[in-house]
Parts: sequence; C-alpha cells; structure tokens
Amino acid sequence: MIKVVFFLLCTFMLQGATLHLVLSANPSRLNPILATDSASGEISSFLFNGLIKYDKYQKHIIPDLAENFYFKNNKTLVFKLKKNVYWHDGKRFDADDVIFTYKLLISPKIASPYSSGFRFVKDVKKLDKYTIEVEYKEPYFKALETWMMGILPAHILKDEKNIMNSSFNTHPIGTGPYKLEKLEFSKDIILSANEKYFEHPPYIDKISFHVIADSMTRFLMLKSYKLDIGSLSPIEYEKKLNKDFFKHFNIYENISLSYTYLGFNLRKKKFQDPRVRKALSLAIDRDEIVNIMFFGHAKVCKGPFLPTSAAFNPNVKKPKRDLKRAKELLKEAGYDKDHPLEFEIATSNSNPTRPYVAQIIQHQLKQAGVVVKLRIMEWQAFLNMVVFPHKFDTVILGWGLSPTPDPRLFWHSKSDVKGGFNFVGYHNKKLDKLIDQSEKIVDRDKLAKIWQKMFKIIVDDNPYLFLYIPTSISAVSKEIEGIEPLPSGYWYNYIDWKKE
Repeated sequence: MIKVVFFLLCTFMLQGATLHLVLSANPSRLNPILATDSASGEISSFLFNGLIKYDKYQKHIIPDLAENFYFKNNKTLVFKLKKNVYWHDGKRFDADDVIFTYKLLISPKIASPYSSGFRFVKDVKKLDKYTIEVEYKEPYFKALETWMMGILPAHILKDEKNIMNSSFNTHPIGTGPYKLEKLEFSKDIILSANEKYFEHPPYIDKISFHVIADSMTRFLMLKSYKLDIGSLSPIEYEKKLNKDFFKHFNIYENISLSYTYLGFNLRKKKFQDPRVRKALSLAIDRDEIVNIMFFGHAKVCKGPFLPTSAAFNPNVKKPKRDLKRAKELLKEAGYDKDHPLEFEIATSNSNPTRPYVAQIIQHQLKQAGVVVKLRIMEWQAFLNMVVFPHKFDTVILGWGLSPTPDPRLFWHSKSDVKGGFNFVGYHNKKLDKLIDQSEKIVDRDKLAKIWQKMFKIIVDDNPYLFLYIPTSISAVSKEIEGIEPLPSGYWYNYIDWKKE
C-alpha cells in the first residue's frame, strides 16, 4: 500500500511540474511557415512537427511525422506517414495536411522565406491516406531537409482567406509534444503537455515562458531561481554569480550555430561603394569586441558559413584592423574630416550584448573619422519598423543556421523580396549563378568546394561585416532529470525530462 501511494504521489508531482523559461520578446506568429523571429520559432518548435528531423547529433536525418522515407530515384522521394498522430484538437493527421502545407507555401497567399525551399518540387501526390510521393524537377541537394518544415492542419486552415493575419497565428493547433494553453503578450505564454503525442506525452506537464524584455531582469530571475533554464552572458557567468548558484544549476557551454553581423542597407548609395564597406571592415577591431564582451566565450567570425560546416573556407583569413588603410579608402571614396561618412546603427535590446557591441563599433569607427549614431529598439518595433521595411542604414543582427547551409535564403538576389531574408538587398550575378548550380548537386564533396567559393566571394564583397560567433552558455536547474548534453546541445530529448 505504501508503495502504491508513493508511486501515485511521484506521478502527480511529475505531471504537475512546470518548466520555467524566458523570452526576450513576444512572438509575432506561432505558425511554422511564417515564424521569422526567434521567439516565434522557439515556441513553434514545441507545437509543430515536420516529416523528418535531425538526429541528436545533428548529422543524420531521421523520421518525425514520417514512419519512413526513401528515394525511388534521384528525383522522386516517398514518405510513409505515421498513423498514430493527432492534431491538438483530436483530428487525425494524414497526407492531406502535408499536401495542404505544400500548396500553401507555394501560393501567393503568403510571404514566407521558407517557400524558396520548395521551388524545385514538380508535384506532390497523395498515393494513399498515409503515403506521399514528391517529384522534383531535377536533383536537389536539400530535397530531404525541405520537409523538416512544420506541417499545418488542413481541416482548420483550408478555408482561411488571409493566412498572414489569421487568428490561427495566435491560437495554433499542431501535432507537437506541447499545445498552447495561454498567450498573454508581454507577460506569460503557457504550453501544456499533449497527452496524445505520438512518441509519448512529455513528462513535464507545462512550459511557462515569461516574456521579459530587459536583460538585467532576466538575469535576476535566473539568479533568484525563478527560472529553470536561462542563458548567461559571458560577463554574467564570469563576474556576477556566487557559489550558491552553482549548487542549483549545471552549466552547459557549446559553440553556437549562429553568428552576429553588421549588415549594410545596400540600396543606399554610400554603401554601394565597395571601398566604403572595406574601409569600415578594416576600421573595426573584432578581437577587441570578443575580448571586451565575451571574456573568451566567442570567436571572431570569418564569413557566412560556420566553422563546423563543410562550406567553411579555411583559406579565408580572420579580418585584422588596419586603421591607416581604412582612412585611405574613405578618402578615395570622398570622405574626410570636413565631409565625414555618417550613418546609423540600429539594433535591438532584446539581446543584451548587441547594444554594447554597437557602442564599441561606434568608438572604433570614430578613430577612422566616421560618425555613427545608435538606435536601440524593442524587438518587435525593430523588426516591423526597421528591418522588414528596409528603413535602416546598418543593423546589428544574428543568424541561427542549419547544419546544411542554404546560401539562397540570405545571399541570392531573388531572396531580396518582401519577407525575404536578403533584406540588405545584396545582388551579385556571379554568386547567384553559383547558388543556382549548387542546388542541383547532390555530391557533398563537390558541393563543399562550390560553397567554399561562395564563402570567399561574400567575404570579399562585404555585404555584411561578420563580427563574432558566440558560445552558448546555459544554466540548467539540477532539479531537471534526464538531460544528456552533447556537442550539438541538450534539448533533443526534452520530452523525456523530469522535474522534481
């Protein structure tokens, strides 16, 4: 009898557990095909599934909503779907949902940067209720990765006329391990466990996201044990924690799959001059930024693809500061003491580091005679008033990247469209041609060589000034059981976590 009571008590405690997390900004749309900001992407990943996903090592592709998958030939891909998957409203998932999501992504009803991944698809056929056949126009290097996109429910959205502004984007229905319970902007977003999740219901019953724009407040919440998981900046980790903190938290540190950059609005005449972009690159001391801001918990970024990627070009050297040459180039471009180059750097305070990085760059460029003004904004205002309408001189932003690079998203001229990720307006015909060629190559060794050519072209062109690759420092409560940290991270098995 005692054992039974103890078991029931433990079960109740586990089911009633809540994981407390924090977001620096409100999500804009909880819809995987429209999620372009980090908050939307993070929450959507708990709510939706793709047909496939990466394994825990981020190296191999494994089934998700698919039971299995195979290539009939180099242009035809078949997915067999799981039959035990249900939407959060109880409706059974099937092939109609996959076909609906595909047709929506290629339709004019939406503006999504993810649509470009489907441009090589010739047709998607429903062979039966749980079998899909995808025919490509030609071999495509990301034929599989494309189907990691979250799938949407056809039965809810098939008659929706305005997907971009649909109420679904704030009341999502997915197949994921968690479902949305409450959405209070600038306050709390609560997810509850999906009791019908096809793998098994998550052991932690709820996830509560606290939306806190101020970085100091986020840190104080973590320091006072009001969060179960939180990010730490290098200065917080090195200088602001006491011994008690480490009794309550484990620390996990990994090189992030992301980089931070200063991006130029290349539609503006002053930044169309390559001498100006080169001069600004030479005037910035990236090592100083890394040393001041990161205490060794970052490295200088050399270009658009990460060092862990096959696309990384090891022959491209780390940029070094050369103030004398920077001044010479500015003078050649028509700028001097009497007519200095002036521009604004815009960034968001949702990232605690970037406003300070902007100040360091402002100081460094002043030494080259450049006058820089700063504009620090709240995240949503920054996106909607500055980034997407292209109303900026320069921006400090970052990209999180997939293990398989997709240069088209950020660097192809055709991605300079409304809602596209090439919002700096970069156009290079030689690069466009290489991107077009690369997408038809499935041999990864040949592909790596072309990617490395792209790497050098982009670095030499300076559409961005690549700044740094941070390491990700996470504090994770010791009350959470089941975490298995890997070089690729620790979130991959979160449905198996338990919290006391």
